[in-house]
Amino acid sequence: MSKGMRNVAVLLTCALALLSCKNETTSPKEGTTQEAAAQPQEDVITLKGEFIYLDNAAVLNCGDKIYGVTIDDKMHELAKEVAKQQKEKVDMVPVIIHGVIGPNPVLAKNQEGWPEVVTIKEIVKVLPLNEDNAIRIESGK
Repeated sequence: MSKGMRNVAVLLTCALALLSCKNETTSPKEGTTQEAAAQPQEDVITLKGEFIYLDNAAVLNCGDKIYGVTIDDKMHELAKEVAKQQKEKVDMVPVIIHGVIGPNPVLAKNQEGWPEVVTIKEIVKVLPLNEDNAIRIESGK
């Protein structure tokens, strides 16, 4: 076999070996393997807006877009941080978060709500309340 043919054979063998490998991840706790493609990748984005949590509803106003916020442990953590900055319960406080935007599941149940919700993945920063630009939501109660 000539030197050129040998190089081609080696390249083909390497290519076949690489292509035949399965993309697997092993869970050290369970010792099982899972296809990497079975875990959907979330599109985490950075959002800056004004946050408020009242009467079991949370909203993030990003200026040109308003999102409902998924009520979970991260949202409650953010609500506690925001409460430290609020002068009144109805003050909207500027925040920066990393989150995932998705359709609002309550709309499928014919309930009211924003078309999209953000699920908070990380609280980046809670900014101080700017008294001059404070947005206040008046409660009907």
